[in-house]
Amino acid sequence: MTVRDTRTHDADTATAVRVRVEGEVGEEELAYVREKVGAALARDGLAPVSGEVRITRAAAHHVEQPWSAGAEIRLGGDVIVVQAREASARELADRLHDRLRSRTARAAHRADAARRSATPPPWRGGPER
Repeated sequence: MTVRDTRTHDADTATAVRVRVEGEVGEEELAYVREKVGAALARDGLAPVSGEVRITRAAAHHVEQPWSAGAEIRLGGDVIVVQAREASARELADRLHDRLRSRTARAAHRADAARRSATPPPWRGGPER
């Protein structure tokens, strides 16, 4: 069993995510995972991103879904945790991309909504219905 650390860094955004690999994972599969993770986290308006993605390929051949991934991403003050399990590396990368993108969008929307001020109620000088 081998463990490799690689780093993904996108110069356009403050994205620094470590991709850790355990098991027999090829360079093409690793590059595709890095590309998908970078695409999910390289979005305008996101807070600084850092964290780690762990990719594991089971050594047993009888496992139906030998590929698994776990990600712990820090997005500003939020922590996003994503897990996925698939039959192939490409399916795993695509699933990881979808989940990371939806969770980062949710966290960014939550942060935007928290910054907006609500209209004061009528008894504090707000508009009456």
